Amino acid sequence: MKKVIVTGSNGQLGIAINKQYRGTADIELINTDVAELDITNIDKVMEMVREVKPYAIINCAAYTNVNACETDVDNAYKINAIGPRNLSIAATQVGAKLVQVSTDYVLSGDGNRPYTEFDPTGPKGVYGTSKLAGENFVKEFAKDYFIIRTAWLYGEGKNFVKTMLHLSEKMDRITVVNDQFGTPTSAEELAKAIHYLLPTENYGLFHGTCEGSCHWAEFAKEIFRLGGKNTVVEEVTTAQYEASNPASAPRPAYSILDNYMLKLTTDFQFAEWHDAIEKYMGSLSSL
Repeated sequence: MKKVIVTGSNGQLGIAINKQYRGTADIELINTDVAELDITNIDKVMEMVREVKPYAIINCAAYTNVNACETDVDNAYKINAIGPRNLSIAATQVGAKLVQVSTDYVLSGDGNRPYTEFDPTGPKGVYGTSKLAGENFVKEFAKDYFIIRTAWLYGEGKNFVKTMLHLSEKMDRITVVNDQFGTPTSAEELAKAIHYLLPTENYGLFHGTCEGSCHWAEFAKEIFRLGGKNTVVEEVTTAQYEASNPASAPRPAYSILDNYMLKLTTDFQFAEWHDAIEKYMGSLSSL
């Protein structure tokens, strides 16, 4: 039985990982969240990893509150950079594989074509900068690793889809930006990609998002259409939105990722984003 440590197991991706591996005969997941394992503490990490001797570590833990990262800088770097460093050091010591989940925010967001893994990075805020530091630590200290950048993730837990549905219960009109472009990505689809890559030796950096793209207002409209909501989406620019809802962290205007390395090196393909959100909305209505 191969043991796999999952950090951040209570988050959207951690939950999806558990569903993906349910019933897998040769894999035992060791689920941890901050209460069970503080990934920012090298001694605690080494102690657990030496005891478990895992086949792999899947790091789903992250400080993802983009605005809060701008002021809570130390914790952003501890969780998003030092945490992956510690897990990398420990994984190398016991010969374990490491999966590090990263983000589109490591890129500048100034592009006009989908970003591949070969494009230069250029984060503009603390969240992106700390996540990029995490990527670099993994490259420095881990031996057998998969870094997977994703974006606009939704699953079980707090996310844009749930927020829109909640707002639709009490508002007839909702203002959503139409000049930030990306790809809504199902945590289930990302978990499938991790499940696909983990047994292989196809190590390195990958982009992992659903196929296709949209802006946030388009995404909101599709959520309401699938949910049978009559809420009207009023499209505005980021500048117009932030005039009344100031954000402390910059958002990328263009963060469409091309899963180029997956296409070059595997036959794995993410679902198209419309199909993935339709499946997700169906699961919500069946609860």
